[in-house]
Amino acid sequence: MHLLIAAQVGFCFVVHLTAGLLVATFERLANQPTGFSAEHILNLEAVTLRPEASSVWTQIADDLRAQPGVERVSIAEWPLLMGGSWNGFIAVDGRGPSEVACQFLNVSPGWVDTMKIRWIEGRDLRADESSVQVAVVNQAFVRQYLGSGSPVGKSFERTEAGGGRVRYRIAGVVANARYRNLREPFSPVAYFPFGGAFERATFVVRTMRGDGAALLRREVARVRPEFRVSDVRTQKDLNQSHAVRERLLAMLALFFAAVAMLLAGVGLYGVLGYAVLQRRREIGIRVAIGARPVAIARLVMAEVFGMVLAGAAAGLAAGLASARFIEPLLYQVKATDVTMLSWPTTVVCLATLLAAAPAVVRALRIDPAAMLRPE
Repeated sequence: MHLLIAAQVGFCFVVHLTAGLLVATFERLANQPTGFSAEHILNLEAVTLRPEASSVWTQIADDLRAQPGVERVSIAEWPLLMGGSWNGFIAVDGRGPSEVACQFLNVSPGWVDTMKIRWIEGRDLRADESSVQVAVVNQAFVRQYLGSGSPVGKSFERTEAGGGRVRYRIAGVVANARYRNLREPFSPVAYFPFGGAFERATFVVRTMRGDGAALLRREVARVRPEFRVSDVRTQKDLNQSHAVRERLLAMLALFFAAVAMLLAGVGLYGVLGYAVLQRRREIGIRVAIGARPVAIARLVMAEVFGMVLAGAAAGLAAGLASARFIEPLLYQVKATDVTMLSWPTTVVCLATLLAAAPAVVRALRIDPAAMLRPE
């Protein structure tokens, strides 16, 4: 019976350690700084039957900007954190392409302000620069490729798929913003003017209040029937979609942790109650010869804490050994962190105290005269 209780405690420790790791992963991933404001942002992903010039897309954006409740409208080839990616290699000062790839994104003037990405220095792209080779880069780009000094006015070359190079001049620098997902560190990004012809792009709309998705969808179709809004998603939904798996795992882990704690607590309660029942005459004799309540409580608790310590030690070893199997699911947390180990330890101690309290009270209420009367 004692081995069974130790096994229950060990299992409880492993489950709570795993639950703590998964809950911490969800919290840290969901609270990652994105570098932009997702509040009141609607992403209208539009498609056309054939490529349309960027000037046509700009006309629709101007019309959306005039709608009531709309604060800002800009265009991006795809929204941030949607999972889309366009990358390549950068060459600076005539050197060969760097080993670290850079992310690219075509955006219209005002997109940085629409997303509320912080400006560091320089200026935004201009409406008359859709065909000019200029770019806005982020801080990670400057740190990775340019080093110290002001990057505004400097140039870099983007290596094309065929091996050719296109030179761009840096117009401004912005703060880092998440590009593809929340797990990746801030990567170098260059934002190019939204120029050329596109079959698919996204109208990024910052509204003043509420959700005007239906109105904006109808407005796009009214202005240009050949444009179809294929999807409307808030930026908040896009952000939260990167932690759906982690949220589900955290909820399941908490459920099983509660079940494990309940099983361990019930097991401890039953064993201690039975132990007090079996030793009631011994306890009665101890009370009769002057044993203090503290000594009686220590007598009851000593045995259970031995089982708990043995189970917790086994659970700690099993938890640390099994944590490596879930490492791919974790984010910025390790099983050896003090906070992660303190959580299951605290839970096991509290469960033990709660389960032992009724047994201690029952032992203290034993009447020595009643126990000794048959003698």
